[in-house]
Amino acid sequence: MVRDLMELYGWVRGSRAVLFEYLESLPPGAYTKELSGFPLGGSMRNLHVHAADCYMYWLEYVGLEQPRRDLRFEDYPDPASVREAFAEVDALVERFLGHFADRIDEPLHRVLSWRPQGLTVTPRWLLLHPITHEFHHKGQLVVIGRQLGHIPPETDLAFPG
Repeated sequence: MVRDLMELYGWVRGSRAVLFEYLESLPPGAYTKELSGFPLGGSMRNLHVHAADCYMYWLEYVGLEQPRRDLRFEDYPDPASVREAFAEVDALVERFLGHFADRIDEPLHRVLSWRPQGLTVTPRWLLLHPITHEFHHKGQLVVIGRQLGHIPPETDLAFPG
């Protein structure tokens, strides 16, 4: 039932790998340099950690109803450490898809502190939201890189196969 989502997430991981190669090639300080006009302090690192944290929030906390754990920017000084956070995300996605394998389109109702009336979504939505959120922030990362003078490679969704 979730085979299509596992395949899609594989393409996301392929695109993420290209982005990590680029980020790991940047000179020291570029990844954490803050630029005004971007959210979350304006650094590539902060946006990148936020993207990983989004998966943790929606899949682990909302979907699997596990305790909330916030990823703190200062705990991730470089792309290699954020790569480790995304390795945790990969394991979480696998666990999440395994848990909801037979009910990926079953509505789930969750009451959240910021939404006391509750929120009803499917596990499919819970996965697709952080994926699209990651791509949104990936666009910001490459724009920041360009503004710092470091031209990124093509980071669009990886081709299948």
